[in-house]
Amino acid sequence: MAKELKLMKGNEAIARAMIASGTDGYFGYPITPQSEVMETLMAEKPWETTGMVVLQAESELASINMVYGGAATGKKVATSSSSPGISLMQEGLTYLAGAEIPCVIMNAMRGGPGLGTIQPAQSDYFQSVKGGGHGDYQLYTIAPSSVQEMYDFVFDAWDIAFKYRNPVLILTDGAIGQCMEKCYTRDYVPRWTEEERRAIAPWATWGKPATRQHNIITSLELDSARQEVFNEKLQKKYREMEEHEVRFEALNCEDAEYIFVAYGTSARIAMKSMELARAKGLKVGLLRLITLYPFPKKEVARLAKQVKGMLCVEMSAGQMIEDVKLAAQCSIPIEHYGRFGGIIPTPEEVLEAMEQKIIK
Repeated sequence: MAKELKLMKGNEAIARAMIASGTDGYFGYPITPQSEVMETLMAEKPWETTGMVVLQAESELASINMVYGGAATGKKVATSSSSPGISLMQEGLTYLAGAEIPCVIMNAMRGGPGLGTIQPAQSDYFQSVKGGGHGDYQLYTIAPSSVQEMYDFVFDAWDIAFKYRNPVLILTDGAIGQCMEKCYTRDYVPRWTEEERRAIAPWATWGKPATRQHNIITSLELDSARQEVFNEKLQKKYREMEEHEVRFEALNCEDAEYIFVAYGTSARIAMKSMELARAKGLKVGLLRLITLYPFPKKEVARLAKQVKGMLCVEMSAGQMIEDVKLAAQCSIPIEHYGRFGGIIPTPEEVLEAMEQKIIK
Protein backbone atom coordinates (compact mmCIF):
# COMPACT_ATOMS: atom_id res chain seq x y z
CA MET A 1 0.00 0.00 0.00
CA ALA A 2 2.85 2.39 0.79
CA LYS A 3 3.94 4.51 -2.13
CA GLU A 4 6.33 7.08 -0.69
CA LEU A 5 7.54 8.41 2.66
CA LYS A 6 7.18 12.18 2.97
CA LEU A 7 7.49 14.84 5.64
CA MET A 8 4.30 16.86 5.80
CA LYS A 9 1.89 18.76 8.01
CA GLY A 10 -1.32 17.16 9.17
CA ASN A 11 -3.34 19.59 7.06
CA GLU A 12 -1.22 18.74 4.03
CA ALA A 13 -1.82 15.06 4.71
CA ILE A 14 -5.59 15.59 4.60
CA ALA A 15 -5.31 17.38 1.25
CA ARG A 16 -2.98 14.82 -0.31
CA ALA A 17 -5.16 11.97 0.91
CA MET A 18 -8.21 13.57 -0.67
CA ILE A 19 -6.46 13.54 -4.02
CA ALA A 20 -5.08 10.02 -3.58
CA SER A 21 -8.43 8.58 -2.45
CA GLY A 22 -10.21 9.60 -5.64
CA THR A 23 -12.13 12.56 -4.24
CA ASP A 24 -14.23 14.27 -6.91
CA GLY A 25 -14.64 17.70 -5.32
CA TYR A 26 -13.54 19.89 -2.44
CA PHE A 27 -15.39 23.06 -1.50
CA GLY A 28 -13.95 25.05 1.37
CA TYR A 29 -13.14 28.38 2.92
CA PRO A 30 -9.89 29.41 4.62
CA ILE A 31 -9.75 29.65 8.41
CA THR A 32 -6.83 29.19 10.80
CA PRO A 33 -5.56 26.60 11.72
CA GLN A 34 -6.68 24.51 8.73
CA SER A 35 -6.08 26.84 5.77
CA GLU A 36 -3.23 24.64 4.50
CA VAL A 37 -5.78 22.07 3.33
CA MET A 38 -7.02 24.33 0.57
CA GLU A 39 -3.59 25.86 0.01
CA THR A 40 -2.12 22.40 -0.58
CA LEU A 41 -4.93 21.44 -2.93
CA MET A 42 -4.46 24.64 -4.90
CA ALA A 43 -0.72 24.04 -5.11
CA GLU A 44 -1.16 20.42 -6.23
CA LYS A 45 -3.70 21.39 -8.95
CA PRO A 46 -5.48 18.02 -9.02
CA TRP A 47 -7.92 19.29 -11.66
CA GLU A 48 -5.04 18.93 -14.12
CA THR A 49 -4.25 15.34 -13.16
CA THR A 50 -7.26 13.58 -11.66
CA GLY A 51 -10.04 15.98 -12.64
CA MET A 52 -10.83 16.78 -8.99
CA VAL A 53 -12.67 20.08 -8.55
CA VAL A 54 -11.23 22.46 -5.92
CA LEU A 55 -13.15 25.63 -5.23
CA GLN A 56 -12.99 28.32 -2.57
CA ALA A 57 -16.56 29.22 -1.71
CA GLU A 58 -17.60 32.68 -0.52
CA SER A 59 -18.30 31.35 2.99
CA GLU A 60 -18.63 28.21 5.08
CA LEU A 61 -22.38 28.34 4.50
CA ALA A 62 -21.80 28.22 0.76
CA SER A 63 -19.20 25.46 0.98
CA ILE A 64 -21.36 23.02 2.95
CA ASN A 65 -24.26 23.54 0.56
CA MET A 66 -21.94 22.98 -2.39
CA VAL A 67 -21.00 19.71 -0.71
CA TYR A 68 -24.71 18.89 -0.48
CA GLY A 69 -25.23 19.51 -4.19
CA GLY A 70 -22.15 17.66 -5.38
CA ALA A 71 -22.49 14.72 -3.02
CA ALA A 72 -26.16 14.28 -3.97
CA THR A 73 -24.94 13.11 -7.38
CA GLY A 74 -23.11 10.20 -5.73
CA LYS A 75 -19.65 11.69 -6.00
CA LYS A 76 -16.98 11.90 -3.30
CA VAL A 77 -17.23 15.49 -2.10
CA ALA A 78 -15.48 16.94 0.96
CA THR A 79 -14.84 20.11 2.93
CA SER A 80 -12.78 21.24 5.90
CA SER A 81 -12.85 24.08 8.38
CA SER A 82 -12.15 25.02 11.98
CA SER A 83 -14.46 25.47 14.95
CA PRO A 84 -16.29 28.75 14.09
CA GLY A 85 -16.63 27.64 10.47
CA ILE A 86 -17.99 24.24 11.47
CA SER A 87 -20.56 26.05 13.63
CA LEU A 88 -21.77 27.86 10.53
CA MET A 89 -22.11 24.53 8.72
CA GLN A 90 -24.43 22.90 11.27
CA GLU A 91 -27.65 23.50 9.32
CA GLY A 92 -26.09 22.00 6.21
CA LEU A 93 -24.76 19.03 8.15
CA THR A 94 -28.18 18.13 9.54
CA TYR A 95 -29.61 18.42 6.01
CA LEU A 96 -26.89 16.07 4.74
CA ALA A 97 -27.61 13.58 7.52
CA GLY A 98 -31.35 13.93 6.96
CA ALA A 99 -30.96 13.32 3.22
CA GLU A 100 -28.54 10.42 3.85
CA ILE A 101 -25.82 11.91 1.69
CA PRO A 102 -22.28 10.55 2.17
CA CYS A 103 -19.52 13.15 2.45
CA VAL A 104 -16.39 13.90 4.48
CA ILE A 105 -15.82 16.92 6.72
CA MET A 106 -12.64 17.77 8.64
CA ASN A 107 -12.68 20.02 11.70
CA ALA A 108 -9.33 21.33 13.00
CA MET A 109 -10.54 22.48 16.41
CA ARG A 110 -9.37 25.73 17.96
CA GLY A 111 -10.04 27.44 21.27
CA GLY A 112 -13.38 29.11 21.89
CA PRO A 113 -16.11 30.00 22.59
CA GLY A 114 -16.81 32.52 19.87
CA LEU A 115 -13.87 33.40 17.66
CA GLY A 116 -11.66 32.51 20.63
CA THR A 117 -8.08 31.81 19.62
CA ILE A 118 -6.32 30.18 16.68
CA GLN A 119 -4.51 27.83 19.08
CA PRO A 120 -5.58 24.15 19.38
CA ALA A 121 -8.34 22.89 21.65
CA GLN A 122 -10.76 19.96 21.92
CA SER A 123 -13.87 21.81 22.99
CA ASP A 124 -16.00 20.80 19.98
CA TYR A 125 -16.65 17.29 21.34
CA PHE A 126 -20.27 18.01 22.30
CA GLN A 127 -20.94 19.67 18.96
CA SER A 128 -19.45 16.72 17.08
CA VAL A 129 -20.96 13.71 18.84
CA LYS A 130 -24.20 15.12 20.28
CA GLY A 131 -25.58 16.40 16.98
CA GLY A 132 -24.59 20.04 16.65
CA GLY A 133 -27.50 20.82 14.37
CA HIS A 134 -31.17 20.04 14.97
CA GLY A 135 -32.91 16.69 14.93
CA ASP A 136 -32.02 13.13 15.91
CA TYR A 137 -28.94 12.49 13.81
CA GLN A 138 -25.31 11.42 14.23
CA LEU A 139 -22.09 12.09 12.39
CA TYR A 140 -19.64 9.21 12.30
CA THR A 141 -16.75 10.90 14.12
CA ILE A 142 -13.18 9.68 13.94
CA ALA A 143 -10.25 11.32 15.76
CA PRO A 144 -6.70 10.99 14.37
CA SER A 145 -3.72 11.47 16.69
CA SER A 146 -0.93 11.63 14.12
CA VAL A 147 -0.19 12.96 10.65
CA GLN A 148 -0.25 9.39 9.34
CA GLU A 149 -3.76 8.92 10.69
CA MET A 150 -4.83 12.25 9.21
CA TYR A 151 -3.87 10.74 5.87
CA ASP A 152 -5.17 7.20 6.39
CA PHE A 153 -8.47 8.22 7.94
CA VAL A 154 -9.55 10.01 4.76
CA PHE A 155 -9.62 6.63 2.99
CA ASP A 156 -11.46 5.08 5.93
CA ALA A 157 -13.91 7.98 5.99
CA TRP A 158 -14.95 7.43 2.39
CA ASP A 159 -15.55 3.73 3.05
CA ILE A 160 -17.77 4.48 6.06
CA ALA A 161 -19.59 7.38 4.38
CA PHE A 162 -20.75 5.30 1.43
CA LYS A 163 -21.30 2.10 3.43
CA TYR A 164 -23.83 3.87 5.66
CA ARG A 165 -24.84 6.81 3.45
CA ASN A 166 -23.83 9.18 6.22
CA PRO A 167 -21.57 12.23 6.68
CA VAL A 168 -18.24 11.41 8.32
CA LEU A 169 -16.40 13.92 10.50
CA ILE A 170 -12.64 13.75 10.91
CA LEU A 171 -12.20 15.57 14.21
CA THR A 172 -8.70 16.87 14.77
CA ASP A 173 -7.17 20.06 16.14
CA GLY A 174 -4.69 22.77 15.31
CA ALA A 175 -1.77 20.94 16.93
CA ILE A 176 -2.01 17.85 14.71
CA GLY A 177 -2.95 19.95 11.70
CA GLN A 178 0.16 22.10 12.09
CA CYS A 179 2.73 19.53 13.28
CA MET A 180 5.06 17.90 10.75
CA GLU A 181 5.75 14.17 10.76
CA LYS A 182 6.75 11.40 8.41
CA CYS A 183 3.81 10.02 6.48
CA TYR A 184 3.52 7.08 4.12
CA THR A 185 1.40 7.95 1.12
CA ARG A 186 -0.63 5.46 -0.91
CA ASP A 187 -1.03 4.68 -4.56
CA TYR A 188 -3.67 6.79 -6.24
CA VAL A 189 -7.20 5.37 -6.21
CA PRO A 190 -8.86 6.38 -9.50
CA ARG A 191 -12.05 8.40 -9.31
CA TRP A 192 -15.12 6.33 -9.99
CA THR A 193 -16.24 6.05 -13.57
CA GLU A 194 -19.81 6.99 -14.39
CA GLU A 195 -20.75 3.31 -14.48
CA GLU A 196 -19.09 2.63 -11.12
CA ARG A 197 -20.79 5.62 -9.54
CA ARG A 198 -24.22 4.51 -10.72
CA ALA A 199 -23.61 1.04 -9.31
CA ILE A 200 -22.27 2.32 -5.96
CA ALA A 201 -24.84 5.09 -5.51
CA PRO A 202 -28.10 3.99 -7.17
CA TRP A 203 -29.93 6.48 -4.91
CA ALA A 204 -28.12 9.51 -6.34
CA THR A 205 -29.37 12.14 -8.78
CA TRP A 206 -27.43 10.95 -11.83
CA GLY A 207 -30.32 10.93 -14.28
CA LYS A 208 -33.56 9.00 -14.57
CA PRO A 209 -33.76 5.94 -16.82
CA ALA A 210 -37.16 4.64 -17.84
CA THR A 211 -36.73 1.61 -15.59
CA ARG A 212 -37.24 3.37 -12.23
CA GLN A 213 -38.92 6.23 -10.43
CA HIS A 214 -37.25 9.57 -9.81
CA ASN A 215 -34.45 9.70 -7.24
CA ILE A 216 -35.38 12.53 -4.89
CA ILE A 217 -32.74 13.91 -2.52
CA THR A 218 -34.32 15.83 0.33
CA SER A 219 -34.54 15.99 4.11
CA LEU A 220 -38.13 17.29 4.00
CA GLU A 221 -41.12 15.09 4.82
CA LEU A 222 -44.41 16.71 5.81
CA ASP A 223 -46.16 13.43 6.66
CA SER A 224 -45.42 12.81 10.36
CA ALA A 225 -45.99 9.07 10.14
CA ARG A 226 -43.54 8.72 7.25
CA GLN A 227 -41.02 10.97 9.01
CA GLU A 228 -41.18 8.74 12.07
CA VAL A 229 -40.49 5.67 9.93
CA PHE A 230 -37.54 7.46 8.38
CA ASN A 231 -36.16 8.43 11.79
CA GLU A 232 -36.48 4.82 12.91
CA LYS A 233 -34.43 3.86 9.86
CA LEU A 234 -31.73 6.35 10.86
CA GLN A 235 -31.63 5.04 14.42
CA LYS A 236 -31.23 1.48 13.13
CA LYS A 237 -28.31 2.66 11.00
CA TYR A 238 -26.66 4.31 14.00
CA ARG A 239 -27.08 1.12 16.05
CA GLU A 240 -25.33 -0.79 13.27
CA MET A 241 -22.44 1.68 13.43
CA GLU A 242 -22.26 1.21 17.18
CA GLU A 243 -22.14 -2.56 16.75
CA HIS A 244 -19.62 -2.81 13.92
CA GLU A 245 -17.58 0.39 13.54
CA VAL A 246 -16.14 1.18 17.00
CA ARG A 247 -12.38 1.82 17.06
CA PHE A 248 -9.97 2.34 19.94
CA GLU A 249 -6.43 1.53 21.07
CA ALA A 250 -5.72 0.09 24.53
CA LEU A 251 -2.09 0.51 25.64
CA ASN A 252 -0.74 -1.22 28.76
CA CYS A 253 -4.30 -1.66 29.99
CA GLU A 254 -4.35 -5.36 30.86
CA ASP A 255 -2.25 -4.98 34.02
CA ALA A 256 -3.22 -1.35 34.67
CA GLU A 257 -4.53 -0.13 37.98
CA TYR A 258 -5.24 3.34 36.60
CA ILE A 259 -6.08 4.47 33.08
CA PHE A 260 -5.88 7.66 31.07
CA VAL A 261 -8.74 8.10 28.60
CA ALA A 262 -8.00 10.53 25.77
CA TYR A 263 -8.14 11.16 22.02
CA GLY A 264 -6.19 13.16 19.46
CA THR A 265 -3.48 15.45 20.77
CA SER A 266 -4.40 14.70 24.38
CA ALA A 267 -3.80 11.00 23.72
CA ARG A 268 -0.29 11.76 22.48
CA ILE A 269 0.43 13.67 25.68
CA ALA A 270 -1.17 11.00 27.87
CA MET A 271 0.98 8.34 26.20
CA LYS A 272 4.11 10.09 27.45
CA SER A 273 2.47 10.58 30.86
CA MET A 274 1.83 6.83 30.93
CA GLU A 275 5.52 6.17 30.22
CA LEU A 276 6.55 8.55 33.02
CA ALA A 277 4.14 6.80 35.40
CA ARG A 278 5.45 3.35 34.49
CA ALA A 279 9.00 4.58 35.12
CA LYS A 280 7.87 5.50 38.66
CA GLY A 281 6.41 2.05 39.20
CA LEU A 282 2.79 3.10 38.72
CA LYS A 283 0.68 0.69 36.68
CA VAL A 284 -0.98 3.17 34.35
CA GLY A 285 -2.52 2.43 30.96
CA LEU A 286 -4.03 4.48 28.15
CA LEU A 287 -7.33 4.00 26.37
CA ARG A 288 -7.06 6.02 23.18
CA LEU A 289 -10.43 6.70 21.63
CA ILE A 290 -10.34 6.61 17.83
CA THR A 291 -14.06 6.78 17.12
CA LEU A 292 -15.86 9.33 19.27
CA TYR A 293 -19.15 8.36 17.68
CA PRO A 294 -19.72 5.49 17.91
CA PHE A 295 -18.22 5.70 21.40
CA PRO A 296 -16.26 2.67 22.72
CA LYS A 297 -18.77 2.04 25.51
CA LYS A 298 -18.07 -1.65 25.94
CA GLU A 299 -14.32 -1.19 26.28
CA VAL A 300 -14.71 1.63 28.79
CA ALA A 301 -17.10 -0.53 30.83
CA ARG A 302 -14.75 -3.53 30.65
CA LEU A 303 -11.71 -1.58 31.81
CA ALA A 304 -13.64 0.28 34.50
CA LYS A 305 -14.34 -3.04 36.20
CA GLN A 306 -10.64 -3.89 36.56
CA VAL A 307 -9.03 -0.55 37.54
CA LYS A 308 -9.08 1.74 40.56
CA GLY A 309 -9.72 4.95 38.65
CA MET A 310 -9.68 6.81 35.33
CA LEU A 311 -8.47 10.26 34.34
CA CYS A 312 -10.04 11.81 31.25
CA VAL A 313 -7.49 14.03 29.53
CA GLU A 314 -9.04 16.55 27.15
CA MET A 315 -8.19 20.08 26.05
CA SER A 316 -11.53 21.44 27.21
CA ALA A 317 -13.42 22.16 30.41
CA GLY A 318 -14.58 18.53 30.40
CA GLN A 319 -16.89 17.12 27.71
CA MET A 320 -15.78 13.60 26.84
CA ILE A 321 -15.82 12.70 30.54
CA GLU A 322 -19.62 12.62 30.47
CA ASP A 323 -19.61 9.70 28.02
CA VAL A 324 -16.86 7.93 29.95
CA LYS A 325 -18.87 8.12 33.18
CA LEU A 326 -22.03 6.90 31.45
CA ALA A 327 -20.19 3.98 29.88
CA ALA A 328 -18.23 2.98 32.99
CA GLN A 329 -21.34 2.05 34.98
CA CYS A 330 -19.41 1.73 38.25
CA SER A 331 -18.35 3.78 41.23
CA ILE A 332 -14.59 4.11 40.64
CA PRO A 333 -13.19 7.68 40.62
CA ILE A 334 -13.42 9.21 37.13
CA GLU A 335 -11.96 12.71 36.94
CA HIS A 336 -11.09 15.23 34.26
CA TYR A 337 -7.89 17.12 33.61
CA GLY A 338 -7.42 19.55 30.79
CA ARG A 339 -6.21 22.94 29.73
CA PHE A 340 -8.27 25.11 27.43
CA GLY A 341 -8.22 28.40 25.57
CA GLY A 342 -5.42 27.10 23.35
CA ILE A 343 -3.10 25.83 26.11
CA ILE A 344 -1.64 22.34 25.62
CA PRO A 345 -0.90 20.45 28.87
CA THR A 346 2.49 18.85 29.45
CA PRO A 347 2.94 15.13 30.19
CA GLU A 348 4.21 16.04 33.65
CA GLU A 349 1.07 18.07 34.39
CA VAL A 350 -1.12 15.18 33.29
CA LEU A 351 0.75 12.67 35.47
CA GLU A 352 0.59 15.04 38.44
CA ALA A 353 -3.17 15.33 37.92
CA MET A 354 -3.48 11.53 37.93
CA GLU A 355 -1.51 11.30 41.18
CA GLN A 356 -3.48 14.07 42.88
CA LYS A 357 -6.99 13.33 41.61
CA ILE A 358 -7.03 9.53 41.26
CA ILE A 359 -4.09 7.80 42.95
CA LYS A 360 -3.76 10.25 45.90
